[in-house]
Parts: sequence; C-alpha cells; structure tokens
Amino acid sequence: MSVIRGFKNFLMQGDIIVIAIGLVIALAFSTLIKAFTDNIITPLVNSAGSGGKTGLGFHVNGQLVNIGAFISAVVYFVVFMAVIYFAIVVPYRSYSRRRGVAVFTEPAPTKACPACLSDGLPLEATKCRYCGTALEPSESGGLAGEAPAG
Repeated sequence: MSVIRGFKNFLMQGDIIVIAIGLVIALAFSTLIKAFTDNIITPLVNSAGSGGKTGLGFHVNGQLVNIGAFISAVVYFVVFMAVIYFAIVVPYRSYSRRRGVAVFTEPAPTKACPACLSDGLPLEATKCRYCGTALEPSESGGLAGEAPAG
C-alpha cells in the first residue's frame, strides 16, 4: 500500500503537474500552428507554382486555402484547453489547497529597491538581495520611484 501512496505523492508534486500541463499545451499549440501552416501559409506560397487540392476553402492560383481546417484546429485548441483546465487544473488546485499549497494563483506582491531599482523583493524584506540597501518595512511594493501606498 505504501508503494501506491508514494506513487500518488510523486504524481501530485507541483512541478510534475506544471510540466505535464506545459507539454500538453505545447502539443495542442503545435497542432494549431501545423494546421495554420499546412492549410493557409503553404498554399499561398505554392500559389506561385502549379498544383491544387480539393476541399473547402477558396482557391488562389489553383491552391486551396483551407480555412475550414484551420478553424477546426482553433476549435480543437480551445476545447482541449478547456478540458485540461477543468479535468486537471481545477481538481489539482483544489487538492493542493487542501494540502495548504497555493498553485496556479496570483504571485505574492513584491516591492522594489529604491537604490538599485531591482524589483521582485518580498514585502517583508528589510535588505535588498542585490545591493544590500536597508529597506524600510513601511515600503509596500510597486515599481521603484513610486510613492509608497498608504
């Protein structure tokens, strides 16, 4: 039983889920790009020569610009992303929230160093990690040079 629990813990690590989602999105996006190039760009480039295809779309110098296939790929991409979101991201976010881990949320607010203008310092920081300048706890973030919110 501990082997199954260990495998479940391995699969539910945040990094693996994020990487898997990235790969799936890349695969879907590559399908979209392939459809765009195969059905729109390539026929337009080939229209200078001879040849032709049959199907839906319109012809330019005997080359088919297959808009239907491209629209189909766009619909596929949108549906695929919705399925990924509702089948993987939402349940994983809920599972992680129960474990006390925040995933796929807004990043924590940060502040900027007034001396070196570096951004991305935690609000609780009392010293800049880049230049070592002491920071006041009252600084509440935003871009360097802005007045503190208050």
